[in-house]
Amino acid sequence: MTRPPRAWQRMLSGRRLDLLDPTPMDIEVEDIAHGLAFVARWNGQTKGDYAYSVAEHSLLVEEIFARSQPEAGPRDRLAALLHDAPEYVIGDMISPVKAAVGPDYKALDERLTAAVHIRFGLPAALPRRLKAQIKRADKISAWLEAVRIAGFTPSEATRLFGAPSEAMQQLQIRLRPPREARQDYVDRCAALLALC
Repeated sequence: MTRPPRAWQRMLSGRRLDLLDPTPMDIEVEDIAHGLAFVARWNGQTKGDYAYSVAEHSLLVEEIFARSQPEAGPRDRLAALLHDAPEYVIGDMISPVKAAVGPDYKALDERLTAAVHIRFGLPAALPRRLKAQIKRADKISAWLEAVRIAGFTPSEATRLFGAPSEAMQQLQIRLRPPREARQDYVDRCAALLALC
């Protein structure tokens, strides 16, 4: 009799996260922050001495979301910060790879997202409008990253992601050691949770 393949990962916190049936009790912000701080955006194809991490990207998306939605409360801002949280265990697949993998990737991402959201007091599935607002912030971040560190021309990035406003184009991309991005992610999550 053969054993089923292992579908769980041991986290540094000691938690054992089952990828097929994730539970909110097995999710810790420190694990998310640590994993995201070591996952490179753009498959690592960026300029600089440090990879641009998903943790850094998530902090930028939350900042963009807050600037573009000034009436948003801390729960919505927390949802923006956590928008890529599942990538702490499944990595950051670029869009062409996600398309090639197909619906299985989307289902896995949705299961992990629901568990993360419930863990932090958010609805398992975000309202459509909020999800769209976060996606717009994500695309602005993608444009900034593409032009500043991933070698895209502004016109190429605009075709793919849309052009951000002049004010948004003033935001900075930070390339720094993973430990700094990790700590800022943990701190930002704690600050938002304290306001919820």
